[in-house]
Amino acid sequence: MRAPVPIPDSPALAQAMAWLADEVESAAADLGRMIAVDTSFPPGRGYDAFADLMEVLVAPLGFTHERVVVPDALWHVPGGPAFGPRTNLVATRREGKPVCGLYFHVDTVPAAPGWESDPLCLTRQSEKLVGLGAADMKGCIAAVLLALRAAEACGVALAYDPMLLFCTDEEGGLYPGIRYLAEQGRLEGHILNFNGSADARIWAGCFGLFNLLVRVRGQAVHAGEGNRSGAGLNAIEGALPLLQALADLKPAIAGRVSALPPPPHAKGPLAPQLGIVAVNGGTCGGQVPALLEITINRRYAPEESFEDARAEIEAMVRKAIAEAPGLSVEIDLIGHLIPTGDPTGPHWPRWQRAMGQGFGYEQHEFRTWGAASCSDFGYVQRTGMQEVLLGGLGRPSRNIHSPGEHTTISDVIALARSVLAYLAADFVPELIPENAYPQTEGAPHVEP
Repeated sequence: MRAPVPIPDSPALAQAMAWLADEVESAAADLGRMIAVDTSFPPGRGYDAFADLMEVLVAPLGFTHERVVVPDALWHVPGGPAFGPRTNLVATRREGKPVCGLYFHVDTVPAAPGWESDPLCLTRQSEKLVGLGAADMKGCIAAVLLALRAAEACGVALAYDPMLLFCTDEEGGLYPGIRYLAEQGRLEGHILNFNGSADARIWAGCFGLFNLLVRVRGQAVHAGEGNRSGAGLNAIEGALPLLQALADLKPAIAGRVSALPPPPHAKGPLAPQLGIVAVNGGTCGGQVPALLEITINRRYAPEESFEDARAEIEAMVRKAIAEAPGLSVEIDLIGHLIPTGDPTGPHWPRWQRAMGQGFGYEQHEFRTWGAASCSDFGYVQRTGMQEVLLGGLGRPSRNIHSPGEHTTISDVIALARSVLAYLAADFVPELIPENAYPQTEGAPHVEP
């Protein structure tokens, strides 16, 4: 982490910046409590317990909170991977100022094999904070709470009333919580999304994704009878042509290039992706397997049609299974995030300055890029809220979605400083759009 940019003429803000660095261990302790709550999706059954913890952590800051549960009919797929209430927590503190939403998805991916430590127990390795969700994105919650405590402790006046949005099912869910909140008209002001990078990045948008659950059904029989004519239908063996067809389709899809600007660390242009991400079937050595379940993940570029991409896969699946007499197939959509378009707007220049304050970036270092990773904010844009600020703790070296996922004490401090600066009324007030445009909708973009 570089040295933060000096803050002119704001003793309270300067004091708060020092305060949060001195109190960062409290943020690490918060992070440890969050990691201990298993919110992995699928299945996403820890959301109530996580909301319990968040209510405890935000109450001392004067926030009121409300739980908003996504109706089962919107996300439940019979036999699908998700279960349990989809509990979102909205925490507000009203003082009559414009609202800034601070968004977090509370779900993580499941812990993959290969962790050397307990993924649900925060582990310290020098300044590393290791645990499932440490970077994506429970560490961001800890950093924002630290920033808000610093403002409270040092009397920093805020330009915005913060609205904390603790949301469900971003990791490929069928109906993410932020989508439901947006469609219910529950969002206000503008939103800072922490599902992003700690780098000097201007977000250009991202791909969409969908997950299909394919069930290949055969007929169970005693394994010793499986070689008798007319006895049993082996779902696993019968699906081998399907698996090969998916493998053959993969490079063809990857050859379709997107115009979305790639990250600086990318090896080439961004391209769509097809992956077989889960396979489950069979019970024991004594039985011919009657069911094979395959989860297919497709990441599609903004230039592609979701309907066409889905139809391409479904047609191939049905053709492959039709060539295995007696087998049947079912296909269900179990997750879908639509692409996020250009999220720029009038608040971005100030957020760039705030990121510079926290992480030490100069303005000329910021670059614009998109990603083949996905976001649930395409749904928010579809309701009319086009601008989305993006920050976070992501870096290529942080093992996000992998064993050993981690963030660092330095990055937690830097993100907390960035958020504190952005919310503070004394920080570059000339770049607060609401000061120049009381009605910010349609306000012109202000260059940094």
